Amino acid sequence: MSPPLDAFDHVHVFVQDRAAAERWYARVLGLSRTPELAFWAADGGPLTLQNASGSIHIALFERPAKPCRSTIALRVSGAALGEWQAHLQRELPGGTSFQDHQASVSLYFADPDGNPYEITSYEVAEARAALGRA
Repeated sequence: MSPPLDAFDHVHVFVQDRAAAERWYARVLGLSRTPELAFWAADGGPLTLQNASGSIHIALFERPAKPCRSTIALRVSGAALGEWQAHLQRELPGGTSFQDHQASVSLYFADPDGNPYEITSYEVAEARAALGRA
C-alpha cells in the first residue's frame, strides 16, 4: 500500500511570456506571485503563483507551446460558479463554455497560451440556479 498523500501541491503550466502570463493569471484567476518562492524564477525555474489563501499553486515555466496539455480543474461552491461566469464573461468575452455533467457543472476556458481550465462545482442545484440554468 502507498503511503498517504497530504494535499495537491501545484501544477506546471507552460507559457511563452511569463510576465504576460503573470498579469493574465492575476486579472482572470486572482493569482499572485508566491513571495517566498520568487527566487526560483531568477534562474529560469518556475514563477509560482497562488490564490489568496495559498491553497492553490501554479508554477509558470517559460517554454514553447506544447501540443499535449492537461486540463487544470478548480473547485468552487455552487453560488461562486455564477460569480465566476460573470467574471469570465467580462474578462474573456465569448471565451468560455458551459457543461452540465449531471453530478457537477463546469465552465471551460483557456489561457492565452492555450492551457485549458475548468471551474467546477458539485453543488449542482445551487450552481444551476446561480447560472440561471435551473
